[in-house]
Amino acid sequence: MEVLVTGGAGFIGSNIVERLVSEGHSVTVIDCLNTGSENNLAGVRDKIEFIRGNSGDIEKLASGKKFDTILHQGVYSTSPLYKENRSLTAKALEEFISVLEYCTKNKTRLVFASSSSLYNGITPPHREDAQIKVTDFYSEARLAMERVATLYHQLYGTKIIALRYFSVYGPHEEAKGKYANLVTQFLWAMMKGQPPVVYGDGKQTRDFVFVSNIVEANLLAMKSQLEFGIFNVGTGRSVSINEMIEILNRQLGTSFEPQYVENKVKNYVAHTQADTSFTKSKLGFSAKVSLEEGIGKLIEYSQPIK
Repeated sequence: MEVLVTGGAGFIGSNIVERLVSEGHSVTVIDCLNTGSENNLAGVRDKIEFIRGNSGDIEKLASGKKFDTILHQGVYSTSPLYKENRSLTAKALEEFISVLEYCTKNKTRLVFASSSSLYNGITPPHREDAQIKVTDFYSEARLAMERVATLYHQLYGTKIIALRYFSVYGPHEEAKGKYANLVTQFLWAMMKGQPPVVYGDGKQTRDFVFVSNIVEANLLAMKSQLEFGIFNVGTGRSVSINEMIEILNRQLGTSFEPQYVENKVKNYVAHTQADTSFTKSKLGFSAKVSLEEGIGKLIEYSQPIK
């Protein structure tokens, strides 16, 4: 297939690109490198076409090209960024509409990244048909994208699948820095001999999902015959931050005690857990890599850069 990955030099996008290349697809990447890095594509750089730019300029950047599918990962994906710059809410939607226009005009299938943050305040396990209550600008941006995607499908028949990612961690998060997943941030700290700093009591739970599971879901959505759908992508298992630190300690052979500090963030997500039954029934997806295995893979990847 001819595939365009927006945000393809970012954390999740670059992992998707590597998998696509390994399967023999023809891959083009558009990335502005704000939270991504060409280093993430070092292993496949000579096998893809890389275009530096913004997904909102897709009409110009992809002029003359024809894609079977666009995997849209090129969205600012961290809640604090939206708190710091609330105008990102409008920017994310505007750029997404540019991608939707391109897909509608060219009859291109679209798979895009949404977020489990939409479930904040809802008792887990989280189902796709839950009544969403927007709690911040980040979740507003994601919900608006889903609403607009629904309209494009209903009005123009655009083929679209939204994937609500849960708490994703794995290789290639270096360029995200302080916005990297907690698993990765804690691993970096512990490998430097520093205790993990936990905001709150560490009893908050997350459905931590290794990035290869996210990649698998994107490819299943890309190859699916479904014309529209919104799906959870998680493991279905919820683990506390304290438990996650215990797993890190066991695998690193360390005994760090968390350093607890006051959590001053309002609307902080207390618990997440994906109900993946709908995703499994429609896309055939189930997470193959557990938290323990994923942390092991991340440690192996991180050893040379400690």
